[in-house]
Amino acid sequence: MKALLNSLTETEMALAREADRDRLAALDEDELVELHTRVRRARDKYVKLYRREASARVQELGGRGIARPKNQRNAQKAEVFEDALAKVSRHLAMAARRSAEELKAERLAAARQQHTIPPPRQAGGPATSPMSSQQADRRPDSAALRRRQAKTLASGARRQAKRDSP
Repeated sequence: MKALLNSLTETEMALAREADRDRLAALDEDELVELHTRVRRARDKYVKLYRREASARVQELGGRGIARPKNQRNAQKAEVFEDALAKVSRHLAMAARRSAEELKAERLAAARQQHTIPPPRQAGGPATSPMSSQQADRRPDSAALRRRQAKTLASGARRQAKRDSP
């Protein structure tokens, strides 16, 4: 295992070190997502390399059992990054759970606060009927909006006419 760690490049070694428990504890959720992505890419890279080289060597050597020992390094690197990915995934799950609980607590607090304050009442004025809000069309009235509405109505009418015609 020590030989494998010595064979990792500096960037791969740094990536494996970032999955250390103490370093993971210091990261927030967004940083954990970014680290998770980088570790997953490294793991996928070595898994692909392992599978490709092993399948290429099967033809050459005559069997998977014979081809496997010649491809140990990629398999071991994939395993190192798989372990790192598992650690990062656990910390990411805990951070996501913690974030969800915080959001839920904020939402519930806002809902409680909303229910304790009575809605504002209009002083002395007549109550508005549902029809008055329908009659007052407050949409912006511009030439472009009228053209767009006319185009929509026309296309609907054309579609309907096409369906109605034999």
